[in-house]
This record gives sequence, structure tokens and C-alpha cells, in this order.
Amino acid sequence: MQEILVLYYSRYGAVKQMAQLIARGIEQVPGARARVRTVPKVSAVCEAVQAGVPDAGAPYAELRDLEECAGLALGSPTRFGNMAAPLKYFLDSTSALWLNGALAGKPAAVFTSTSSMHGGQETTLISMMLPLLHHGMILLGLPYTEPELISTMSGGTPYGASHVAGAASDRAISEEEKKLCTALGRRLAATAVKLAAR
Repeated sequence: MQEILVLYYSRYGAVKQMAQLIARGIEQVPGARARVRTVPKVSAVCEAVQAGVPDAGAPYAELRDLEECAGLALGSPTRFGNMAAPLKYFLDSTSALWLNGALAGKPAAVFTSTSSMHGGQETTLISMMLPLLHHGMILLGLPYTEPELISTMSGGTPYGASHVAGAASDRAISEEEKKLCTALGRRLAATAVKLAAR
């Protein structure tokens, strides 16, 4: 069984919902299952720390989650066209994995949510790709054979799944966005299963 890590940070819940949809897509692939993890907030107060286990939702990620996974779906809301600081903070702690090549050759995909249509979705997705490329991961996007990629009037890019949450972060994930999240999960899991069979 190939375990695919769905690792995300979510502030208002949209990225968490996307992670659940991607996990659903992963679970649709025979021989694959999802492991969903999140990261804690970063505090501006140096002494502040988060509890070791979150009150609700996915457990916090550990480096072993990355080491043990057969593939990775990485998600973050947009912060000025970049990934959010909590996710970047976690990725900055992965030097030991980089040194031993623990992620090299594993497939990866990215996903994001923004408040506005032109809120930096594609640059955020690319910002998440950069550390994955340094780790030697194989990046996957969404091909235009997914019909929703052309028909969507909200989120969805060839770089990865995306969602337009609205200024108040209260816009529901559209049907096209849901289908693209699920498709990304399926594609990532199918690739991981194929690579493991080689």
C-alpha cells in the first residue's frame, strides 16, 4: 500500500477542505491511501508554542511523515503570492531529508486557495514547487484532459488545484474546483503506485 502524504496549512478552512478532497481522490486509486497532516501556526512571540497535538483535525506533521510517504500533496493559502509562513517554516526544517535524498524521485503536487481571482494562485503554487524541486521530487500538475480546467470560472490551474474563497473566505468550493482537487489526488496516487511497481 502506497501512502501519500497530504500536508497543508489552512487558516480559514478552505485549504483543509481541499486537502480532504485530494485525500478522497488518493483513496480512489487501488494500492494507495492518504495520510493527512497539517502544521502549527507560527507565533510572533518567541516563547509561544503550540500544543504537541492539535485540538481538532489532522495531526501535526513530523519529518518521518515525509520520509515514509510514497508521494506528497502540499497545500497552502496564498500570502502575497507566496506560501504561508507556517508551511515554509516546516519545509525549512527538512534539511536532513535533503542531505540524505529522502524525497528524491517521489511524485508531488501542490494546491492553494486565495481570496480573489487574481490573488497570486499560480505564484503560490510555484513557490511551493521550489523546495520540492530542491528535494528532487517529480512534480505533477493538472493536464488539460481534465475538462474542468477549461470550463472553470473560479479556481483551477495546470500548476495544481486552486480555489477562490472570496474576500470574506466564505465562498464554497465550486463543483469544478472539487473535481480538480479529486483528480489531482488520483493522478498523484496513480503515479506513486506506478513508480513503486518499477
